[in-house]
Amino acid sequence: MAVSDAGLTGRQPKAVQSALAVLECVARMGAGVTAREVAESLSLPPATAYRLLNLLVGEEYLVRLPDLRGFALGRKVAGLAGAIAPVRVPSAARAVLAELRAEVRAGVHLVLYTATTLRVADLDPDLPLQDPAAVERYLHATAAGRLLLAEQPEWRDLLPPSRLTRCTPATVTKPDQLDACLADVRAQGWAAQTGELHGGVGCAVAPVRSPDGELVAGVVVSGRVDVREPPTCVQEGARALAGLLA
Repeated sequence: MAVSDAGLTGRQPKAVQSALAVLECVARMGAGVTAREVAESLSLPPATAYRLLNLLVGEEYLVRLPDLRGFALGRKVAGLAGAIAPVRVPSAARAVLAELRAEVRAGVHLVLYTATTLRVADLDPDLPLQDPAAVERYLHATAAGRLLLAEQPEWRDLLPPSRLTRCTPATVTKPDQLDACLADVRAQGWAAQTGELHGGVGCAVAPVRSPDGELVAGVVVSGRVDVREPPTCVQEGARALAGLLA
């Protein structure tokens, strides 16, 4: 079906070009670039640069950094890049996952993290996730997403409360309730949820961290059961993956 351009004015293409230029500027100058730096680099009025930056944040192409002093690429950009460049998981890491899948009576999957995004990198071929794209999108409703949100000094900078979508009747959509869930994740060191993304489906995730503690990946266990925490073997597998993925 063709997209109608009814109502498209002569000024709107220029606005689109300006927004893309801002996005390219942030990518070129790197995380932490300020609105003032963007405005100066592109010779834009400061108010225009700030408006475009806020627009791109609202659409999840950019994110504000936790200290509110600059901007970085958001998860939609990572999703676009991921659609072009396939994720490559080392064969040694795939061997660890294969061993876990033989031991755990549930789906076992690998997700990879950046500071602001997650991507499902290796699905269990026998027990795949019902909707990997939803896992990447609805961070508040999945164990993998909550593990990422719990890393943020202020999760609202990454996921505005207006985007706490109700996926099922069980989904946590109130900011104070999500605050409590994320506090539990930090205390436990792992995340779990049941029935919040898909009814009757639960998942738990064990973090894979670099030597300096940075979250780089997670081993997700999913199934049509109440998954209360990652099994011990999965937590041990996540530690084994640290040396292969960090």
